[in-house]
Amino acid sequence: MPEPRQKKPVLLVLGRLLTPYDVALRERFTCHDAILPENVARIVASHAHEIEAIALINELGVDGQLIAALPALAMIANFGAGYDDIDLAAAAARGLVVTNTPDVTTEEVADVAMALLVMAVRNLGAAERFLRAGKWSDSTAFPLSIGTLRGRRLGIFGYGRIGQAVARRAPAFGLEVAYHSRCPVEGSAGRYFPSLREMAEHVDTLMICAAGGAGTRHSINSEILDLLGPEGILVNISRGSVVDTAALTQALRDRRILGAALDVYEGEPQVPPALLELDNIVLMPHLGSGSQHTHRMMAKLTYDNLVAWFETGRPLTPIVESEAWIRAV
Repeated sequence: MPEPRQKKPVLLVLGRLLTPYDVALRERFTCHDAILPENVARIVASHAHEIEAIALINELGVDGQLIAALPALAMIANFGAGYDDIDLAAAAARGLVVTNTPDVTTEEVADVAMALLVMAVRNLGAAERFLRAGKWSDSTAFPLSIGTLRGRRLGIFGYGRIGQAVARRAPAFGLEVAYHSRCPVEGSAGRYFPSLREMAEHVDTLMICAAGGAGTRHSINSEILDLLGPEGILVNISRGSVVDTAALTQALRDRRILGAALDVYEGEPQVPPALLELDNIVLMPHLGSGSQHTHRMMAKLTYDNLVAWFETGRPLTPIVESEAWIRAV
């Protein structure tokens, strides 16, 4: 447990929490705020030896160079469930604890996942654009959708909290569920497939709930997309890096799959112009957890993790890669 302190712990805060937790953070800690990369460089130049923790709220990320530049750093509190923008190897080498905000995002993201699936299958995005453009009249109706949810087989790639929440919703839509993850999940009603390829051969609808990072980069390639077939639908609510964007674009252009829906992208917030030109894809601005309700819960957990660490040495939600280190202290 940390020894009693005479002054506030010092944080590098990348982004801003929602109120009231931003206010609480500043009352409890000394905060150096960075919104842009140049802000980080300025703060490191002046306060590198003081900074004891990082609150990662925006998209700047925490790389190995930043970790190496902060000799007093002990903890990184991530706002969000995903943490592929943190150099975990560098953090582990320094013995840092890294926390995230799991669970609080699960249900909201799963709701959006199902909404995107329905939009993609029934071409609802194009239908709204049709109406807003003033094309609906007595003599002009929007074309009947080619796709339907009836008889579809849903494959879930990544069967953690969000993948299982999607699986719980799927039966209400009449969907048969299969999943692929590193190992079977005890008690799951879905059919387990030991490989992504085997699952893609079995299903026509693929929901990506897998973590990002090198291990899953471009897992969804031309081969996997072709296995879905011409009625295939792809939905990605996890990380853009999991999908080979060029392969997906070509498959949609060639109508080798029926459609797709994306909430995440490689290199976001930039969206590839080629995707914007397609009429058989639904595109959303990474809003899976984007409700005020959920972001307040995420802000609270980020704040609580920081307080717990500095008060007790035991954060509330360390990521798996940190747990061995936590148990050892």
